[in-house]
Amino acid sequence: MEDEKMTIPVIALRGLTMLPQMTINFDIMRGKSIAAVEKAMLGDQKVFLVTQMEQEDMEPDMADLFQIGVVGFVKQLLKLPGGLIRVTVEGLSRAELLELDTEGEFYSGTVDVLPEAEDDLEPLEKEAMTRIVGEKLEEYGKYNPAMGKEFTASLMSAPDFAGLLTQIAVQFPWDYTAKQKILECGSLSLMYEVEMQLILTETEIYRLKREFQGKVKAAVDKNQREYILREQLRVLRQELGETPESDADEFLSRLKSLRADKEIKERIQKEIARFQSMPSGSQDANVLRMYLETVLELPWNKTTKDNMDMKHAKEVLEEDHYGLEKVKERVLEYLAVRILTRKGVSPILCLVGPPGTGKTSIARSIARAMGRKYVRISLGGVRDEAEIRGHRKTYVGAMPGRIVEGLKQAGVSNPLMLLDEVDKVGSDYKSDTSSALLEVLDAEQNVRFRDHYVELPIDLSRVLFIVTANTTETIPRPLLDRMEIIEVSSYTENEKFHIGRNYLIKKQMEKNGLSKERLTITNPALEKMIHNYTREAGVRNLERRIGDVCRKTARELLEKNRSSVRVTEKNLEKYLGREKILFENASDEDQVGIACGLAWTSVGGDTLQIEVNVMPGKGNLQLTGQMGDVMKESAQTALTYVRSVVSREYGVEEAYFETHDLHIHIPEGAVPKDGPSAGITMASAMLSAVTGRAVAARVAMTGEITLRGHVLMIGGLKEKLLAARMARIRKVLVPEKNRPDVEELPREITKGMEIVYVKEMDEVLREALVPGEEAEKRPGRKRKAAESS
Repeated sequence: MEDEKMTIPVIALRGLTMLPQMTINFDIMRGKSIAAVEKAMLGDQKVFLVTQMEQEDMEPDMADLFQIGVVGFVKQLLKLPGGLIRVTVEGLSRAELLELDTEGEFYSGTVDVLPEAEDDLEPLEKEAMTRIVGEKLEEYGKYNPAMGKEFTASLMSAPDFAGLLTQIAVQFPWDYTAKQKILECGSLSLMYEVEMQLILTETEIYRLKREFQGKVKAAVDKNQREYILREQLRVLRQELGETPESDADEFLSRLKSLRADKEIKERIQKEIARFQSMPSGSQDANVLRMYLETVLELPWNKTTKDNMDMKHAKEVLEEDHYGLEKVKERVLEYLAVRILTRKGVSPILCLVGPPGTGKTSIARSIARAMGRKYVRISLGGVRDEAEIRGHRKTYVGAMPGRIVEGLKQAGVSNPLMLLDEVDKVGSDYKSDTSSALLEVLDAEQNVRFRDHYVELPIDLSRVLFIVTANTTETIPRPLLDRMEIIEVSSYTENEKFHIGRNYLIKKQMEKNGLSKERLTITNPALEKMIHNYTREAGVRNLERRIGDVCRKTARELLEKNRSSVRVTEKNLEKYLGREKILFENASDEDQVGIACGLAWTSVGGDTLQIEVNVMPGKGNLQLTGQMGDVMKESAQTALTYVRSVVSREYGVEEAYFETHDLHIHIPEGAVPKDGPSAGITMASAMLSAVTGRAVAARVAMTGEITLRGHVLMIGGLKEKLLAARMARIRKVLVPEKNRPDVEELPREITKGMEIVYVKEMDEVLREALVPGEEAEKRPGRKRKAAESS
């Protein structure tokens, strides 16, 4: 059959490779495979068996089949229930698939019968290889008992080396891909290399498997032996009356010296007794040991004595921070109450303000002023309630919550505990972290706070909690109700100057190894750094810019061997590069349809140019500039107000809004904007666009509007007025209800700026719209004139 081409039926095998001199049984169910067998049985009973590359492929073509297969002789057919046919086939010779016809009832292929594997080895080489194969088969049988000596002997009884390799390929339980590699070998030397590689791999796998099983068995045996010996030792010691020092004895001695209530000590003693009765090597004993170590380390009644010197506290607070008067006043009031009552309920202070305004550092200063231990717990991104309350100790890897860990870290039960970034606490469908904080921050409940891990009442009433947040909007109302809110507002440029001069420059010079003699930063340079290189509510970026100057100075001193450096307003660009912040002043030109609003952001205030265009249409209102839902509703309210007054007071036709569209846009469209405080600004811009009257360029405004034109109060006024000052606004319209807020502001903010308080929209329009000959510019009038002509 060698070197012979023939066209015969083809069967594609899935997960199976046929070899010459191999007889196998397999089931077929595909229609084309059944038709191929039936066709073979009508002729010389020969079929070409070739393996497909992907088992899942139900209709393979030639590209999906291996090229080399086997011409087989169908010895028997057996029909099974379910349409299956069991076929018994004997492999005759290797063959190569040249062409495949997939169009008929069955696969038909033209194959080229290949000669047997070429004998390219010398007799001595065959003998050496035969002995190596025998040794490796014995080694394989040692690690795999299922393939023992009898299996090896049957293989080695082959008449020649070629027969040995063939028998190994046929009888070894390799997968179809391995057998396909052997089938494609054209010489004995190549078959030997492939088969030896497979045998060595299988031997190594079984060796590692046996080694792992031995290690596991040894570990189990060791634990059992240790347990039996320990039990025998315990019985012997009981018989001898010996009481050796153990973990339980150590726990009992620590319990005696623990400063805690009687109820707590009794509960811990019961747990120690339970620990004594457990086998020392058991998992439960390890869990209980960790629990006892935790509760014995907690500072139940261990406290520090507060420094009651009011003068000292005031000096420390003034020394560490400039401004923040409300915070300092509240802390000194708390100290005064403690001095008079000798106890006093610890308040929960919530410092709310933009980033970089000193909320976190003020807490450290309060702890130093009162002589308390300081613990900071970051809550940003915490999503699991167990982070606050702890896990049940029955869970694997259980641990106490962050509050208990904070007490352990402080070592006393009355530290100052800072809960940082409480507005960024998360929640998911499994738990709500903010709800777990309710008990912690409620003065009526936290006297007996229960951590799931400790399971003993912990008194948190002596802890002075200080909470920080950037905004109160994301804090749940029940949690917010338990806290005393103190606003930490943005710094003015004057405040930043004092903070930079008195604190930040000293801190950065010390950090970078510089002395006063080696670096001098002039006041104008610091002012320029604040105004033109930072734009923020706090001073964090200002400290970074000062650090940049210090580092560049240190390098300059060493590289140029200079004795000192003086940074002035003129050479500041050399150290910080060109100016980063360019403030856009308010336009000097009055414009129609453009009004200047004031906005509050998390990093301070900003001016907001609101643009309105009118165009022919069907009365639609288009809003762009990433407005939030509240701002969109505010725009609708403003439009309703404008429609209610323009026809009556400004002579615009009633049908004007049915034939024109309004488009409101707030520039910087990539920045999300929300809130109702732009209501009067949008109304002014709309009325300006509709009537043709210009809005005064140097007027800014902020306030919420109602349908009837009432102006309601807003928040963030300090930041908004600072932004107006930066833009050189001359007049600012503020709701009348915000008058007390303005009166509390430093004179530095409002100096040189006219603050006009407004109650109604009429007053806003009177101040904002430019008087003059605007009648001819009104769209309504123009259309009237056109119609009359």
